[in-house]
Formats: sequence, structure tokens, C-alpha cells
Amino acid sequence: MSFPISPRRGHDHIPVEDARRVPAMRHLAKAGLDNCGLADMADDVELVVSELITNAIRHSHGTQITMTLRLVSKVLRITVRDDTCRRPRIQRPGDEAENGRGLFLVRQIAEQHRGSWGISPDGTITWCALPIRRR
Repeated sequence: MSFPISPRRGHDHIPVEDARRVPAMRHLAKAGLDNCGLADMADDVELVVSELITNAIRHSHGTQITMTLRLVSKVLRITVRDDTCRRPRIQRPGDEAENGRGLFLVRQIAEQHRGSWGISPDGTITWCALPIRRR
């Protein structure tokens, strides 16, 4: 799923229409999981999607974001591509900080599922791979 975002520079305010993309992408991810019989993963996948999409919107200097959820060999791979010009990194925000924990949360969820996550060498793709545990 690809969608446009407004062009921004630095720490410009995120327009409302761009911010609305986050819950829309969470909803699409949840619907896809429900369709595949993976509703038990919904909470963690929605959080990963929320954090990766939010980071892409906040830090991209481009005008297009693409999110892909792909199920391959019992692994759900969540991929978000944007036109960022630098590699994202895990932050160490203070206790009072209101943001900066996104990639930390993605890493924690990946570890909890015995999965993995990463960033492409050019920084345009951030991904998380979560093994499927069928009951």
C-alpha cells in the first residue's frame, strides 16, 4: 500500500491528513491479519506498523510512503519505505520525552517474538519480521 504525504523540511508540523495515515495503516494491517487467521498477532503488528509509519511520516523528506505486509515461510514481514535521507536509529529519550521510543519498541516486539528488524543500508526501508505461531 502506497500513499502520498505532504513535503516537509526538518521538524515542520505534520499535517492532519498525514497524521491520519497512521490509524488507517494500522486498520489495514489488522484487517489483513484477520483475513489470514492471524488476529492473535494484531496488537503487536499494529504497534509496529504505527511506529514505522509514524517515523516515516515524521522523518521523510519525500512525498511517498509504501507499507508492505508479506507472509513468507511462516514469517510475517512488515516493510515501510520512504525517501528519508539518513538511516534511522534507536533513540535514548529522557523519562519526560513524549517521543523517540518507536524503534526501541519495534526492537522489543521483534525480540519478544524471536524475530528480527532492521534498516536498509541507504535508510529508505525499515522492516520487522515476526515468526508466525499457529495454535
